[in-house]
Amino acid sequence: MPDLYVSWSDYHQKIEQLAAQIYESGWEFNQIVCLARGGLRVGDIISRIYQQPLAILATSSYSGPGKQDRGNLTLSRHLTMTSEKLGSHILLVDDLVDSGITLEQTIPWLKENSNSAVAEIRTGVLWYKACSSIKPDYYVDYLPDNPWIHQPFEHYENMNPAELIGKVSQPCG
Repeated sequence: MPDLYVSWSDYHQKIEQLAAQIYESGWEFNQIVCLARGGLRVGDIISRIYQQPLAILATSSYSGPGKQDRGNLTLSRHLTMTSEKLGSHILLVDDLVDSGITLEQTIPWLKENSNSAVAEIRTGVLWYKACSSIKPDYYVDYLPDNPWIHQPFEHYENMNPAELIGKVSQPCG
């Protein structure tokens, strides 16, 4: 299958579709945890729509040219959040589930490292690939052919500050 290219407009529309799907399910949550970096935008927008607190857990598993080489998963030691305790009903969001390893390891990490009683964790992503070992509770697109997804912010992976200066200092027109 060819790669999937996503525009900013499509990306934001998918986040809105995910938020609507969660609402239509009737499930109520009191905390959003997003997996950084891919889930940051998803978590931010859903947090604003639902007016629920956002916590961030940094994870990393991709490296190499274009960040397309999957390696070992690294989880942050701490959650970043403004509330004193993590909510009891957590919506865990990311941009996609590929191998499933990140979600599989994050769910027990949240339960073990929480300073409060976690009653339930549900997961939500924009893209759910068939190769995943875990099925998210909520997803917008199921991808049976497991394409590489080129997201609209991806070009920043290969940009440095000097190149950015060159880009933004060019005259308009």
